[in-house]
Amino acid sequence: MTTPSAFDPAILEAAATAAAWPFEEARKLVARLEKKPKAEVLFETGYGPSGLPHIGTFGEVARTSMVRHAFRVLTNDSVPTRLIAFSDDMDGLRKVPDNVPNREKLAEALNLPLTKVPDPFGTHESFGHHNNAELRRFLDAFGFDYEFRSATDCYKAGLFDDTLRLVAERYEAVMAIMLPSLRAERSASYSPFLPIHPVTGHVMQVPIDEVRASSGTIVWRDPATGEAYETPVTGGHVKLQWKPDWAMRWVALGVDYEMAGKDLIDSVKLSGQIARALGAEPPEGFNYELFLDEKGQKISKSKGNGLTIDEWLAYGTPESLALFMYNKPREAKRLFFDVIPRHVDEYGNFLERYAKQDAKLRLGNPVWHLHAGEPPAPETIDASGTTISFAMLLNLVAVANADTPEVLWGFIRRYAPNVGPETHPGLAAQVAGALAYYRDFVRPEKQYRAATDEEAAALRDLSETLGAYDGAIDPEALQAIVYEVGRRHFPDLSGKAKSPDGRPGVSKTWFASIYNVLFGEAQGPRFGSFIALYGVPETRALLEKALAGDLVAEHAAFLESRKAA
Repeated sequence: MTTPSAFDPAILEAAATAAAWPFEEARKLVARLEKKPKAEVLFETGYGPSGLPHIGTFGEVARTSMVRHAFRVLTNDSVPTRLIAFSDDMDGLRKVPDNVPNREKLAEALNLPLTKVPDPFGTHESFGHHNNAELRRFLDAFGFDYEFRSATDCYKAGLFDDTLRLVAERYEAVMAIMLPSLRAERSASYSPFLPIHPVTGHVMQVPIDEVRASSGTIVWRDPATGEAYETPVTGGHVKLQWKPDWAMRWVALGVDYEMAGKDLIDSVKLSGQIARALGAEPPEGFNYELFLDEKGQKISKSKGNGLTIDEWLAYGTPESLALFMYNKPREAKRLFFDVIPRHVDEYGNFLERYAKQDAKLRLGNPVWHLHAGEPPAPETIDASGTTISFAMLLNLVAVANADTPEVLWGFIRRYAPNVGPETHPGLAAQVAGALAYYRDFVRPEKQYRAATDEEAAALRDLSETLGAYDGAIDPEALQAIVYEVGRRHFPDLSGKAKSPDGRPGVSKTWFASIYNVLFGEAQGPRFGSFIALYGVPETRALLEKALAGDLVAEHAAFLESRKAA
């Protein structure tokens, strides 16, 4: 953890007025502490393990961690902080998720606490334990600094006992808050207490006949047998309904900050009122927008209709996922495979800019927040600072017919002999991701076309000009050739794009032609950089294949083979 002396004075000064949203959130906590000082500040994230952890859970932990770091900078690390990742694993299983095996095992365990439901995967003692392990696995993989808490453990260990007795004492006040929010039929049987049946082990949703605050017990009846039970509210014998439970947890743990999805705005308000009824101030926080799947529907743990952490990481980098979470948290965002390449390259662009920025601009750069103020240097492949984009790798995979990392590294090493997976682990992750992404998403969607007569003449000119070039394999020099050939055949006559020497620039039609004909794409990499990486002879061979119609024919054959399969 960074010590106060490690914060750059310029960063501390810039933080006072930094506009990035984590700083806006952190200032709420600074103001909270000014009103009521505390020995430490507690951040919390919540997770309901009724289904497999999804990417939204990661987003909440990532975003909360960003606010936590911004708070540490604003306070010069003078106030200790902790982050609790809380699992509501004592909740009863109300519905069998769609995306798990052995669903019949779960159907037989409805209404049992999640930590008593059999694990359909057969790897842990319960479904709740399995999902908790998955949550911790990916939080640990990303290096988050957090403490895991299980509702089952907290209830049974008595950690919540004092606050549960307080709920019993102020039962009428809690009911007065909750009942107006419920439908008539629900309010008739509602109670914040859910007793655990001493025989079946079910989490019971039943009316409470009597709350005996003096003894800390509740009286209720089994609706099937009519038998009455008196159950302690302590020691894990009851579970609270989730809105009172949320408030109880804030009070018992002393939570200062917790964010939640936009769909929980009303729930946050109700839980906040309950917390006040229990004599505490609810935490600070904000409501983020929900993630949507490819159809524009909210992602759901039980449906499994969103990306998983593992699916994103099969194609993109951890940093690209963190960037997705940082960007515009108050806007609904489509979370599907097609957003991955853009975020991989955007991360690289932000990282390259960071080294050239002053303290103020750095605090507005996402990579500062993604890396807790210490972003790494970009992985360059030569002395001039050249980097390789994900878009470039995707096109290199296409033209090289690469199906293994070794093929791509062969091209990269020809340009930069000392570069490899061991020296550039970030690039290695992108190479693996590009191979998988091209195979699964890019190649099937390509739309190659034959060159028009005008385009064919320009592409032949480019091939011949490259053939006559005997200079160094320099991306800028090769880009100049591409540009000069384009000027000859596709000059920009609008007057908007002029060269420094006053001559007409190049029409965008030229570069669109290259991308359409050679790559089957509407956009592509900076072509001079591509030639430097792929090789001049190889690029000329690619041009000849395009002009001969081979690229169109090969792709048509590929699509036919997919259709037959």
